[in-house]
Amino acid sequence: MSGFGTFVLKQLPPPPQRVLEIGCGEKGGLVALLRDAGYDALGVDPEAPEGEHFRRIDFREVEGSFDAVVAGRVLHHVRPLDDAVATLAELAPLLIVDEFAPDLIDDAAQDWYEGQYRMLAAAGAVSEYAPASLDDWRARHPDLHPHRALLGALRTHFEEQTLEWVPYLHRWLRGPSSAALEQTLIDGRAFPAIGYRWVGRRIC
Repeated sequence: MSGFGTFVLKQLPPPPQRVLEIGCGEKGGLVALLRDAGYDALGVDPEAPEGEHFRRIDFREVEGSFDAVVAGRVLHHVRPLDDAVATLAELAPLLIVDEFAPDLIDDAAQDWYEGQYRMLAAAGAVSEYAPASLDDWRARHPDLHPHRALLGALRTHFEEQTLEWVPYLHRWLRGPSSAALEQTLIDGRAFPAIGYRWVGRRIC
């Protein structure tokens, strides 16, 4: 089970509940996990898998109401941001988010990440999803929301219940010890945590 999957199950009320996962991707995100746990889960994404528990649509096209919305690494690129979060508040009273703060990747974090990338690449163990250069990655993604802007939009429509900062760069690297190394460096204040998990309840 993914770290975010464990987090989501801890935050949800007991099943059965109607849960909408937005941006579930072509692999279906957490929908199978949620359904196995007893939730009535639906995943939406323009590239969602085929099946009765998925819809190939943008989340802004969803109709109906849910008990909770799950958004894993979706909102950092959605525009207009405030309108999108307002839509989520209309869909459900509970929002559970997994995100990252690209603006917090400082020189120390970048040096560590790129060093790890080179080491894994030399061993033939680098992930196909990992960018070799974070400068190049930034150039390809110039419009990502800074974390303060995203959190500000969330807090406008939802009352914050939980904000938990977590390692993130290891998700790109996927090396056997990347997560533990990143956590150790964060604990030692070598560089900040880049990922965060957030829970909010709709402001009535």
